[in-house]
Amino acid sequence: MVDERARLHSAGAKVVFTNGVFDLLHVGHVRYLASARDLGSVLIVAINSDQAVRALKGDNRPVTSESERAEILAALRAVDYVTVFDELSPRNLIARLLPDVLVKGGDYKLHEIHGREEVEAARRLALSTTRTCDCSWRPASRAGPPLRATAGCAAPDHSPCLRSSCLRGSPP
Repeated sequence: MVDERARLHSAGAKVVFTNGVFDLLHVGHVRYLASARDLGSVLIVAINSDQAVRALKGDNRPVTSESERAEILAALRAVDYVTVFDELSPRNLIARLLPDVLVKGGDYKLHEIHGREEVEAARRLALSTTRTCDCSWRPASRAGPPLRATAGCAAPDHSPCLRSSCLRGSPP
């Protein structure tokens, strides 16, 4: 994967990276991965090996084997590459790949993202969420039409909106 990352970099691709167990894939994962993919031109998904999942989640996990999880993820339109890592943390893999954008789900705070320091030190972007906002949301105290999607608009929970159209500053 490191050699492929170098090839992508030389071709000018903007590489987005995320990781996780992805054991019980659901629509939230699919939406999260699609949002992550919108932040660049290539999405790499790293999944924990079966051994790492057992260490993280217990002997009854994973429910789905690493090879099947990788195959399912690779079949998603948003996912360009899938790789498996054995460590409990993806930090070493992230440090070797140095993606242009490092993304984790909205349940992670920025300081909890493994590899964030390495990515930011390389002057790349680490994001704590791919939660998309409802760009028609408006505070109850505000009268008038819904808020338009603009760069930096916020979801009802005040997290930044990462819908690709919002990042570009145009309506969804």
